[in-house]
Amino acid sequence: MLIAQLSDIHVRPKGVLYQGVVDSNKMFSDAIKHLEHLDHRPDFVLLTGDLVDQGDPLEYSHLLELLSELSIPYAVAMGNHDDRENFRAAFSAYPYLPQSGPLHYCIDDYPVRIVVLDSCVTGEDYGHIDAEGLSWISAVLNEDAYKPAIIALHHPPIVSGIPYMDVYRYLDAEPLAKILRRSSNVEAVLCGHVHRSMAKRWAGTMVLTCPSTTTEIALQLKPDAEPQSYSGSPACMLHLWHPESGLVSHTSYIGVYPGPYPFA
Repeated sequence: MLIAQLSDIHVRPKGVLYQGVVDSNKMFSDAIKHLEHLDHRPDFVLLTGDLVDQGDPLEYSHLLELLSELSIPYAVAMGNHDDRENFRAAFSAYPYLPQSGPLHYCIDDYPVRIVVLDSCVTGEDYGHIDAEGLSWISAVLNEDAYKPAIIALHHPPIVSGIPYMDVYRYLDAEPLAKILRRSSNVEAVLCGHVHRSMAKRWAGTMVLTCPSTTTEIALQLKPDAEPQSYSGSPACMLHLWHPESGLVSHTSYIGVYPGPYPFA
Protein backbone atom coordinates (compact mmCIF):
# COMPACT_ATOMS: atom_id res chain seq x y z
CA MET A 1 0.00 0.00 0.00
CA LEU A 2 1.31 3.44 -0.94
CA ILE A 3 0.01 6.34 1.17
CA ALA A 4 0.76 9.89 0.06
CA GLN A 5 0.77 12.68 2.64
CA LEU A 6 0.13 16.34 1.87
CA SER A 7 0.21 18.93 4.63
CA ASP A 8 -0.07 22.61 5.48
CA ILE A 9 -1.72 23.58 2.22
CA HIS A 10 -3.11 26.93 3.43
CA VAL A 11 -5.69 27.38 0.67
CA ARG A 12 -6.89 30.97 0.30
CA PRO A 13 -9.93 32.37 -1.52
CA LYS A 14 -9.49 32.51 -5.29
CA GLY A 15 -6.93 35.09 -6.34
CA VAL A 16 -5.55 35.66 -2.83
CA LEU A 17 -1.92 34.85 -2.01
CA TYR A 18 -0.85 33.10 1.20
CA GLN A 19 0.79 35.75 3.43
CA GLY A 20 0.64 38.04 0.39
CA VAL A 21 3.59 36.16 -1.11
CA VAL A 22 2.87 32.58 -2.19
CA ASP A 23 0.19 31.22 -4.52
CA SER A 24 -0.73 28.36 -2.19
CA ASN A 25 -3.76 27.45 -4.31
CA LYS A 26 -1.67 26.81 -7.42
CA MET A 27 0.94 24.99 -5.38
CA PHE A 28 -1.74 22.64 -4.03
CA SER A 29 -2.99 22.02 -7.56
CA ASP A 30 0.60 21.27 -8.59
CA ALA A 31 0.91 18.84 -5.67
CA ILE A 32 -2.19 16.97 -6.79
CA LYS A 33 -0.82 16.71 -10.34
CA HIS A 34 2.44 15.43 -8.86
CA LEU A 35 0.62 12.58 -7.09
CA GLU A 36 -1.51 11.73 -10.11
CA HIS A 37 1.60 11.31 -12.30
CA LEU A 38 3.86 9.31 -9.98
CA ASP A 39 5.25 6.08 -11.44
CA HIS A 40 3.50 4.22 -8.59
CA ARG A 41 0.09 5.77 -8.11
CA PRO A 42 -0.81 6.15 -4.40
CA ASP A 43 -3.66 4.07 -3.04
CA PHE A 44 -4.64 6.73 -0.54
CA VAL A 45 -3.87 10.35 0.35
CA LEU A 46 -3.68 11.82 3.86
CA LEU A 47 -4.01 15.59 4.29
CA THR A 48 -2.66 16.39 7.74
CA GLY A 49 -4.07 19.77 8.61
CA ASP A 50 -3.98 23.48 7.88
CA LEU A 51 -5.94 22.73 4.73
CA VAL A 52 -6.97 26.39 4.62
CA ASP A 53 -5.34 29.46 6.12
CA GLN A 54 -8.05 31.29 8.07
CA GLY A 55 -10.85 28.74 8.47
CA ASP A 56 -13.13 30.77 6.19
CA PRO A 57 -16.02 29.13 4.27
CA LEU A 58 -14.78 30.72 1.03
CA GLU A 59 -11.44 29.01 1.54
CA TYR A 60 -13.10 25.64 2.12
CA SER A 61 -15.22 26.14 -0.98
CA HIS A 62 -12.10 26.66 -3.06
CA LEU A 63 -10.36 23.76 -1.31
CA LEU A 64 -13.14 21.41 -2.39
CA GLU A 65 -12.89 22.74 -5.92
CA LEU A 66 -9.16 22.00 -5.96
CA LEU A 67 -9.68 18.57 -4.39
CA SER A 68 -12.03 17.66 -7.24
CA GLU A 69 -8.82 17.31 -9.32
CA LEU A 70 -7.71 14.44 -7.05
CA SER A 71 -8.92 11.04 -8.26
CA ILE A 72 -7.34 9.10 -5.37
CA PRO A 73 -9.33 8.40 -2.14
CA TYR A 74 -8.31 10.72 0.67
CA ALA A 75 -8.84 11.59 4.31
CA VAL A 76 -8.50 14.95 6.05
CA ALA A 77 -7.24 15.99 9.48
CA MET A 78 -7.77 19.28 11.31
CA GLY A 79 -4.97 21.83 11.71
CA ASN A 80 -4.76 24.90 13.93
CA HIS A 81 -5.53 27.18 10.96
CA ASP A 82 -8.73 25.23 10.27
CA ASP A 83 -12.10 26.01 11.82
CA ARG A 84 -13.69 22.84 13.15
CA GLU A 85 -17.31 23.61 12.30
CA ASN A 86 -16.55 25.10 8.87
CA PHE A 87 -14.27 22.10 8.25
CA ARG A 88 -17.05 19.71 9.27
CA ALA A 89 -19.56 21.50 7.05
CA ALA A 90 -17.20 21.45 4.07
CA PHE A 91 -16.70 17.69 4.35
CA SER A 92 -20.22 16.82 5.49
CA ALA A 93 -20.61 14.36 2.59
CA TYR A 94 -17.74 12.26 3.93
CA PRO A 95 -19.19 9.53 6.17
CA TYR A 96 -16.02 9.01 8.18
CA LEU A 97 -16.26 12.41 9.92
CA PRO A 98 -18.07 12.57 13.28
CA GLN A 99 -21.13 14.82 13.27
CA SER A 100 -20.18 16.52 16.53
CA GLY A 101 -17.18 17.03 18.79
CA PRO A 102 -13.53 16.48 17.87
CA LEU A 103 -12.87 14.95 14.47
CA HIS A 104 -11.32 11.63 15.49
CA TYR A 105 -12.02 8.67 13.21
CA CYS A 106 -10.61 5.41 11.88
CA ILE A 107 -10.57 4.09 8.30
CA ASP A 108 -10.22 0.32 8.26
CA ASP A 109 -10.77 -0.52 4.58
CA TYR A 110 -7.11 -1.01 3.62
CA PRO A 111 -4.18 -3.27 4.55
CA VAL A 112 -3.10 -0.52 6.97
CA ARG A 113 -5.53 1.01 9.48
CA ILE A 114 -5.59 4.81 9.29
CA VAL A 115 -6.42 6.46 12.62
CA VAL A 116 -6.93 10.22 12.25
CA LEU A 117 -6.84 12.42 15.35
CA ASP A 118 -8.03 15.97 15.93
CA SER A 119 -5.25 17.56 17.99
CA CYS A 120 -6.63 21.10 17.75
CA VAL A 121 -7.60 23.21 20.76
CA THR A 122 -10.21 25.85 19.95
CA GLY A 123 -8.70 29.32 19.91
CA GLU A 124 -5.14 28.07 20.36
CA ASP A 125 -2.27 27.17 18.03
CA TYR A 126 -0.79 24.40 20.18
CA GLY A 127 -2.13 20.86 20.12
CA HIS A 128 -3.61 18.56 22.74
CA ILE A 129 -6.18 15.75 23.03
CA ASP A 130 -8.41 15.55 26.09
CA ALA A 131 -9.08 12.49 28.26
CA GLU A 132 -12.20 11.52 26.30
CA GLY A 133 -10.25 11.61 23.06
CA LEU A 134 -7.42 9.56 24.54
CA SER A 135 -9.95 6.98 25.73
CA TRP A 136 -11.32 6.79 22.17
CA ILE A 137 -7.81 6.26 20.76
CA SER A 138 -7.09 3.51 23.27
CA ALA A 139 -10.34 1.72 22.44
CA VAL A 140 -9.77 1.92 18.68
CA LEU A 141 -6.23 0.55 18.94
CA ASN A 142 -7.43 -2.24 21.22
CA GLU A 143 -9.93 -3.36 18.58
CA ASP A 144 -7.09 -4.87 16.54
CA ALA A 145 -3.69 -5.40 18.10
CA TYR A 146 -2.16 -7.03 15.02
CA LYS A 147 -3.18 -5.17 11.87
CA PRO A 148 -0.61 -2.43 11.06
CA ALA A 149 -1.83 1.07 11.86
CA ILE A 150 -0.82 4.63 11.08
CA ILE A 151 -1.72 7.53 13.38
CA ALA A 152 -2.27 10.89 11.65
CA LEU A 153 -2.57 14.22 13.44
CA HIS A 154 -1.49 17.79 12.80
CA HIS A 155 0.69 18.69 15.79
CA PRO A 156 3.91 16.69 16.32
CA PRO A 157 4.15 15.43 19.92
CA ILE A 158 7.93 16.00 19.98
CA VAL A 159 10.39 18.86 20.45
CA SER A 160 11.83 20.01 17.12
CA GLY A 161 14.48 22.37 18.45
CA ILE A 162 12.95 25.26 16.48
CA PRO A 163 11.87 27.55 19.34
CA TYR A 164 9.02 29.38 17.66
CA MET A 165 7.45 26.09 16.58
CA ASP A 166 7.94 24.16 19.80
CA VAL A 167 5.69 26.51 21.78
CA TYR A 168 2.89 25.37 19.42
CA ARG A 169 3.61 21.63 19.37
CA TYR A 170 1.38 18.94 20.88
CA LEU A 171 1.67 19.69 24.60
CA ASP A 172 1.63 17.14 27.44
CA ALA A 173 2.24 14.23 25.06
CA GLU A 174 3.02 11.55 27.66
CA PRO A 175 -0.60 10.30 28.05
CA LEU A 176 -0.76 9.74 24.28
CA ALA A 177 2.68 8.13 24.31
CA LYS A 178 1.57 5.75 27.06
CA ILE A 179 -1.30 4.51 24.87
CA LEU A 180 0.90 4.05 21.82
CA ARG A 181 3.58 2.16 23.76
CA ARG A 182 0.99 -0.55 24.40
CA SER A 183 0.34 -0.91 20.64
CA SER A 184 3.25 -2.60 18.88
CA ASN A 185 1.40 -2.49 15.54
CA VAL A 186 1.60 1.32 15.13
CA GLU A 187 3.92 1.76 12.15
CA ALA A 188 4.27 5.55 12.41
CA VAL A 189 2.76 8.78 13.69
CA LEU A 190 2.36 11.17 10.73
CA CYS A 191 2.16 14.91 11.43
CA GLY A 192 2.36 18.28 9.72
CA HIS A 193 2.49 21.75 11.32
CA VAL A 194 6.25 22.41 11.12
CA HIS A 195 6.38 22.84 7.30
CA ARG A 196 9.44 20.62 7.07
CA SER A 197 10.53 16.99 7.31
CA MET A 198 11.60 15.60 10.68
CA ALA A 199 11.93 12.11 12.16
CA LYS A 200 12.18 10.94 15.77
CA ARG A 201 11.78 7.64 17.55
CA TRP A 202 8.96 8.10 20.07
CA ALA A 203 6.55 5.97 22.12
CA GLY A 204 7.73 2.72 20.56
CA THR A 205 7.22 3.97 17.01
CA MET A 206 8.37 6.81 14.73
CA VAL A 207 7.10 10.37 14.45
CA LEU A 208 7.45 11.72 10.91
CA THR A 209 6.53 15.25 9.84
CA CYS A 210 5.61 16.24 6.32
CA PRO A 211 6.88 19.31 4.46
CA SER A 212 4.35 21.89 3.32
CA THR A 213 3.10 22.33 -0.22
CA THR A 214 3.48 26.10 0.30
CA THR A 215 6.42 27.39 2.35
CA GLU A 216 9.30 25.93 4.36
CA ILE A 217 9.75 27.12 7.94
CA ALA A 218 13.39 28.07 8.54
CA LEU A 219 15.57 25.64 10.44
CA GLN A 220 16.79 27.88 13.25
CA LEU A 221 17.93 26.25 16.48
CA LYS A 222 18.97 29.33 18.51
CA PRO A 223 16.69 29.76 21.55
CA ASP A 224 16.02 33.41 20.65
CA ALA A 225 15.44 32.84 16.90
CA GLU A 226 12.67 34.90 15.32
CA PRO A 227 10.10 33.20 13.04
CA GLN A 228 11.16 32.91 9.41
CA SER A 229 9.98 30.99 6.37
CA TYR A 230 11.15 30.46 2.81
CA SER A 231 9.25 30.25 -0.42
CA GLY A 232 10.24 27.08 -2.21
CA SER A 233 11.01 23.40 -1.69
CA PRO A 234 7.38 22.24 -1.77
CA ALA A 235 7.17 18.54 -1.04
CA CYS A 236 4.99 15.69 0.10
CA MET A 237 5.70 12.33 1.69
CA LEU A 238 5.17 8.84 0.34
CA HIS A 239 4.73 6.03 2.86
CA LEU A 240 5.16 2.60 1.29
CA TRP A 241 3.97 -0.37 3.35
CA HIS A 242 4.73 -3.98 2.48
CA PRO A 243 3.58 -7.00 4.53
CA GLU A 244 7.12 -8.40 4.64
CA SER A 245 9.24 -5.27 5.12
CA GLY A 246 6.83 -2.90 6.89
CA LEU A 247 6.76 0.85 6.31
CA VAL A 248 9.36 3.01 4.57
CA SER A 249 8.83 6.75 4.09
CA HIS A 250 10.21 9.06 1.40
CA THR A 251 10.16 12.81 0.88
CA SER A 252 8.99 13.58 -2.67
CA TYR A 253 9.79 17.07 -3.98
CA ILE A 254 7.18 18.77 -6.14
CA GLY A 255 8.29 20.55 -9.29
CA VAL A 256 10.47 20.15 -12.37
CA TYR A 257 14.23 19.80 -11.82
CA PRO A 258 17.20 19.02 -14.12
CA GLY A 259 17.50 15.33 -15.05
CA PRO A 260 16.99 12.45 -15.00
CA TYR A 261 20.62 11.46 -15.50
CA PRO A 262 21.82 7.91 -16.31
CA PHE A 263 23.42 7.24 -12.91
CA ALA A 264 22.25 6.40 -9.41
